[in-house]
Amino acid sequence: MAHPLSSTLQQLNRIILGKETQIKLALACLLARGHLLLEDLPGVGKTTLAHALAVCLGLRFQRVQFTSDLLPADLLGVSIYERDSGKFRFHHGPVFAQVLLGDEINRAPPKTQSALLEAMEERQVTVDGATHALPEPFFVIATQNPQHQIGTFPLPESQLDRFLMRIELGYPSASAERAMLTGQDRRDLIATLDATIQPDVLLAAQKSVAALHVSPALLDYVQALASATRSHPDFAYGLSPRALLGLVNAARAWAWLDNRDFVVPEDVQAVFPGVAGHRLPTRASGRPDPRSAAELLGSVAVP
Repeated sequence: MAHPLSSTLQQLNRIILGKETQIKLALACLLARGHLLLEDLPGVGKTTLAHALAVCLGLRFQRVQFTSDLLPADLLGVSIYERDSGKFRFHHGPVFAQVLLGDEINRAPPKTQSALLEAMEERQVTVDGATHALPEPFFVIATQNPQHQIGTFPLPESQLDRFLMRIELGYPSASAERAMLTGQDRRDLIATLDATIQPDVLLAAQKSVAALHVSPALLDYVQALASATRSHPDFAYGLSPRALLGLVNAARAWAWLDNRDFVVPEDVQAVFPGVAGHRLPTRASGRPDPRSAAELLGSVAVP
């Protein structure tokens, strides 16, 4: 029996051609109640993927273009004094969406980037001493241009750690690129998409994912991977306990997408580069190298 998101995967693969693995990782990130960072060159489909995902899942979508002059209030909202009532009334910002796309997040200064911290971690925002709950589900997809590009501010480590996964789309294959060139514009195709599930079904799927069985042997494997990152001479530091919790949850989601109610080592291996790649800065550069996480998998024995 197919899982409720099988039709969602089919629709997304029709919009973003030749990126089945990346699309599945994005859905796994959502099912694990994480947030997703897409880092790649402009023009490879990052924004299109985020918008298509929201439409297919029937979720309220907001897009914020991060710029050097974007203020935290532009993102969270602001309290405005109303003369008639003699009170301040809070006007919600775009963060009060079920899917928030932060486009080119590293073009905004650190103060605005950090405004997302509480929202991503606590699923609430505090403005003028008042706390406002965010909707459920709440999923942040941020896109980031490579740091060598002009006008970018590197994301602080605390902000990077709020993203469960960081993935790259990359250039399409020759056949997928030809299909794009000879077909309809992918952004125009988004208007033809249907919502494949309702938000309550997605919330139920997230609960099912959280309940998937993880054996002690598999937890041994996860801890062995963590130990390897912490003792590796090339890494400035290893994976934190929070990263390991995210790894296990992402592996559960990957298993659920494969119609299994238990997790196997291959699930951990499938999501490990996306979960660990942005959390392992190298001693040489001080910046994460996603290839290092993939190479590390080969050095740890599978139980």
